Amino acid sequence: MRWFASMGAVLFAGVLAGGDVASVAAPGLRSPGLRSPNPQSEAPRQMADRDNAATVDVELILAVDVSYSMDMDELAVQREGYAQAIASKEFLQALKSLPNGKIAITYFEWAASNDQKIIIPWRMIDGPESADAVADEIMKTPIRRASRTSISGAIYFAMPLFDESPYKGLRHVIDISGDGPNNNGAPVTPARDEALSKGIIINGLPIMVKEPSYSTMDIDNLDWYYKDCVIGGPGAFVVAIKDREKFKEAIHTKLIQEVASRMPAKTIVPVADKEPRVSCLIGEKIWQDRWGR
Repeated sequence: MRWFASMGAVLFAGVLAGGDVASVAAPGLRSPGLRSPNPQSEAPRQMADRDNAATVDVELILAVDVSYSMDMDELAVQREGYAQAIASKEFLQALKSLPNGKIAITYFEWAASNDQKIIIPWRMIDGPESADAVADEIMKTPIRRASRTSISGAIYFAMPLFDESPYKGLRHVIDISGDGPNNNGAPVTPARDEALSKGIIINGLPIMVKEPSYSTMDIDNLDWYYKDCVIGGPGAFVVAIKDREKFKEAIHTKLIQEVASRMPAKTIVPVADKEPRVSCLIGEKIWQDRWGR
């Protein structure tokens, strides 16, 4: 039976979850005090594991904003949009067109610099059954919300996940969705540049369905901010969501593009080679001006 889940069920699960959930570290990530007693002995084994890993066309990390500026309805639509896109006929057709017909995917939610939670650890998608299983798992997880917005934290959290993946991807892609600029943790551009230096592509899904307001830390031209400060790498692109009714459609378009590596006609904003049109520190400045910290 093909995947199906209602938005109402997701919202109800979020209520049962009681709102915030503590941050969860990525599997395999260790704090300095928990490192292996002989890390040199682990390196050859990890390299051998990578050499023997199944090859996939794309290793895709979906990094999804759950900050308080996103209301519960938006969070539910966002979840449902990703799940429906992964289980869609168009997505599966794009999968078939790839040389190996397989991708690996991880889905995590983020807010502050120390707040990331993996919802879907690495999973291979190679057809309807595995796609439905991932979509169903996304929808079953209770919705949460958390404070602050750290895009840099999401990027730093995502980068090691590729090293820990049990698959070997021809492309490494981080897909970042969010409704505001970085306002917590390290500045975003050094994080972006470090990812690009590792050959990682970053794409953006700026959510612009509400008018900017003092309380939510939203800014005008968030798509420009994502274009000039967040995304990068060969073929990197932005798909902006400016209409609540087209939320799912935009997610669907973006996910298929990331898998098939085809450039949609209108919704793409290319990477800039010039000075940012929106300050890459605008979020930090707004936070400092309002709260002095």
